[in-house]
Amino acid sequence: MSLSTSDPGPVGRPLRPGYAAELDQLRLQVEVMAVRVDQNLERMRAVLLEGDERLAEQAVHADDEIDAMSISLTERCYDLLAREQPVAGDLRFVVSVLRVLGEFERIGDLALRVVKLAPDHALLASNPPTFDLLLAMADTAVERYREAMRAWITPSADVARQLLATPSVIAALAERLTTELVRLEGPAAARLAIRTLVGGKSLERIADHAGIIGARLLYLLTGDSGHLAHEVR
Repeated sequence: MSLSTSDPGPVGRPLRPGYAAELDQLRLQVEVMAVRVDQNLERMRAVLLEGDERLAEQAVHADDEIDAMSISLTERCYDLLAREQPVAGDLRFVVSVLRVLGEFERIGDLALRVVKLAPDHALLASNPPTFDLLLAMADTAVERYREAMRAWITPSADVARQLLATPSVIAALAERLTTELVRLEGPAAARLAIRTLVGGKSLERIADHAGIIGARLLYLLTGDSGHLAHEVR
């Protein structure tokens, strides 16, 4: 099933022969960007676990490429809107791509916040209760993102609905993390709490943005604007 519908153009103005191909190319390039973000999320998880600063540098460079891709695809969407004036399903597709690009880019930025904790790895790992919760949150955030990515690439309304219907366990993990942080004592407690909270909040937001991708896909496939309520933050 295609994400776009290749609707006929406005009355009196035939579509350019390459229009449908442009939409397909846009769809494929968005999928490539989604995979690039996924790869950086995996780097994020490894950096959090091991504190590998060389891998952290790779993640920073990869995020620069993701940002450049986001800008390029955004410009392509605006160009398509100006040249082709798409309607109905095609308009929903292009507008939804613009929104999803923003979600992918934001997820990448949040992952980078976690990556930049690499110099503090020894500090984070010094308190196993909070560190183990951070690792569990990273696993949950990555898996939720992958569900959203799978829903978008398929595209599958069923997977998107399941994503939105299933409460993210990351909220419960975040609550447990806060409970553990207030128990910290000692001279390094404040710094450990702040750095851990930066990572925890970033991971929680990654899971939230994954849900928004699922909601946007449902709007794209069904045309039901009620799904856009999930985008209100």
